[in-house]
Amino acid sequence: MKTLLHICCAPCANQPIEILRADGIEVTGFWYNPNIHPFTEYRARRNCLQEYAATIELPLILRDDYALRPFVREVAEDIAHRCVKCYQIRLYEAARQAAEGGFDSFTSSLFISPYQNHELMRETAEQAAAEYGVQFLYRDFRPYFRDGQNFAREHGFYMQKYCGCVFSEEERYIKAKKIIP
Repeated sequence: MKTLLHICCAPCANQPIEILRADGIEVTGFWYNPNIHPFTEYRARRNCLQEYAATIELPLILRDDYALRPFVREVAEDIAHRCVKCYQIRLYEAARQAAEGGFDSFTSSLFISPYQNHELMRETAEQAAAEYGVQFLYRDFRPYFRDGQNFAREHGFYMQKYCGCVFSEEERYIKAKKIIP
């Protein structure tokens, strides 16, 4: 089975790649994250993934769109619920890329994060799969989150401090400010 794995970052992708390969699945990585901002953050995550993919001989498709303005336009009407749009943007594109690229299925490294809305992502991916006529390969990678983070630290990966969008970075600072006496 050939699967396209949407990858948000190398720290989140290392365990899903290993698990899928161990299951005998041929994995190709797919970088598409127009939500990540600022550009320095986007570049750091992309470059880390490219370096890691080369070391493990992971084929990697780069959809290298730094798209601050289109992303903000998509979520501006309802910033509090921006994650829905963010999942749609990335998972629908992964489904489209999988269908057009002749893959049997697609999934995402997002499914390793305990901080994401897992059921919403799954529902979104299933809708994208139906629209593009490609299978969504569901895996709950969350039990491997800590292993993936440890692996990333041990291998000197760039480790981000927030989900990716400018609004999640803002929330990180607001939360930090509230706990400072």
